Amino acid sequence: MPPELAPAALTLFGDRLDLAAAYAELLATDGVVRGLIGPREAPRIWDRHLLNCAAVAERIPSGATVLDVGSGAGLPGLVLAIARPDLTVTLIEPLARRTSFLIEVVERLGLAKSVRVFRGRADEAASGSSGREPISGDVVTARAVAPLDRLAGWSLPLAVRGGRLLALKGSSAAAEIEEHAEVVTRLGGGEPAVQLCGVGVIDPPTTVVEIVRERMVGPARPAAKKRARGGRSRRG
Repeated sequence: MPPELAPAALTLFGDRLDLAAAYAELLATDGVVRGLIGPREAPRIWDRHLLNCAAVAERIPSGATVLDVGSGAGLPGLVLAIARPDLTVTLIEPLARRTSFLIEVVERLGLAKSVRVFRGRADEAASGSSGREPISGDVVTARAVAPLDRLAGWSLPLAVRGGRLLALKGSSAAAEIEEHAEVVTRLGGGEPAVQLCGVGVIDPPTTVVEIVRERMVGPARPAAKKRARGGRSRRG
């Protein structure tokens, strides 16, 4: 860890800083070798990834259940599980090579009691598939997954009513809100708000788009087929 980042790391991870360091080492070694982290990212794992993700913990209530969509190498889900041992975290990731890495990291860091790995897409997690029960949580997180309209469509169904989506975004946050706020409303979300996390701790702070799930919106129904005279369906 660069020495200048040590105060921020201690503030965000506290007595679990050694665990965060072990995860950083796994990202910089196995994560790079297995193609989950780019080689150029290795020197910036602390400032660009770990501290950036850990700052989001301030927006998560105590004892919350967290679902991390498109978890990839575990960002931000695993970071939040390390920083906040009170959380129960599910890492949702469809790609086998990524879920294999996540399972190994969870075991090696001793996080199996609070972290589970779900191999599948967000919609599969929300609806249940292959005999698995649907899952939902108080908070849904996502980082560098998709534009806000698509992300909300995948993530809001995973949140309980009154739960929230925390989407880690960069400079595009305000523009995405302006472009996609109407879609978010149709999906049952409240007005998106930009939150800055880690102010005074990290520079720059982490930009998060926060959306509360205000309404439970069911899946869209297919349009009814047109009927011919006599009540029979037209044949195409």
